Amino acid sequence: MKSIVIERQGNPVAANVSCVDGVDQPQPRAGEALVRTEASALNSLDLWVGRGLPGIETRYPFSSGSDGAGTIVAVGQGVDPAWQGRRVLLNAAVVQQPQPHPDRAEAGEDISMIGEHVEGTMREFFTAPVTNLLDIGNTDAVHAAAFGLTHLTAWRMLVTRARLRAGSTVLVTGIGGGVALALLHIAKHFGCRVVVTSRHQSKLDRALALGADLGVLDDGSDWSRAVRAWTGRRGIDVVADSVGKAVHLQSIKCLVRGGVFVTCGATTGGDATTDLTRVFWNQLSILGSTMGDMSEFRAVTTLLQSGAIKPVLDSVHAPSKARAAFERLESREQFGKVVIDWR
Repeated sequence: MKSIVIERQGNPVAANVSCVDGVDQPQPRAGEALVRTEASALNSLDLWVGRGLPGIETRYPFSSGSDGAGTIVAVGQGVDPAWQGRRVLLNAAVVQQPQPHPDRAEAGEDISMIGEHVEGTMREFFTAPVTNLLDIGNTDAVHAAAFGLTHLTAWRMLVTRARLRAGSTVLVTGIGGGVALALLHIAKHFGCRVVVTSRHQSKLDRALALGADLGVLDDGSDWSRAVRAWTGRRGIDVVADSVGKAVHLQSIKCLVRGGVFVTCGATTGGDATTDLTRVFWNQLSILGSTMGDMSEFRAVTTLLQSGAIKPVLDSVHAPSKARAAFERLESREQFGKVVIDWR
């Protein structure tokens, strides 16, 4: 079996990536299915895995990958044989059974990530619980793989956590990455007016062509006044951010009274400076959001299957060009998803 592996921990990650052959094919355990991979997509998580994640002991060489689409070729014990031959899309966020604790009323949701805690989709075959697989019929595998995790993350951020309403104003920071573009797609699907930011004018231009209503060039100065001016000084209803420290304070300044700031990540660092006076005086909500469950996955994937949303592809690579794919993602020059086509 061919497998794209991160040979060792390091930064940059791409230098440690290779495509190898002769790897043992995984076998499905009870409750799992074996999927022949048709396409897998890269996320920032793949880079974090390569650099080493605090608190997680990754054994290298390691095959990452949390986005994958393919066909089920075998099933484990207890799995209905009707799954055989189905073309499926993976939700890599596997919800773990809560562990009761005497000091907590509720244990809360705990997630294990395929591609982070266990090997993922950057292989010719991968295994997953059937409870985390969704039948996608004839949907194109490359587009499905490019859609999965980013649009699930964006759906939970906007719909579940921020409770987005049709016609709201939304600010999406750092347009160009998979999650930011998914946020743009979903917000526009809800009929929202959307502002996007970027350090690259070319990315703003492409986002405007995709339906963004305003593009703000982030040149290091405070761009919050320009955003508020665009709203008639009212402010933005929802800020959806994955950039973190570099844009946090400007984002908070953009919000309307009672507005919502929702974050799923912090690529520029998590030690942001905020304005607590503005937070309490304007009764702002600051929310965290991570991945999503299968009910959310089904809901957002209907937008792909119906043709309402089509993911943006930056580039598609053969497995043998995996290092180039990782280099593209690591450069931060991409606009859209970087995909591996295994067919």
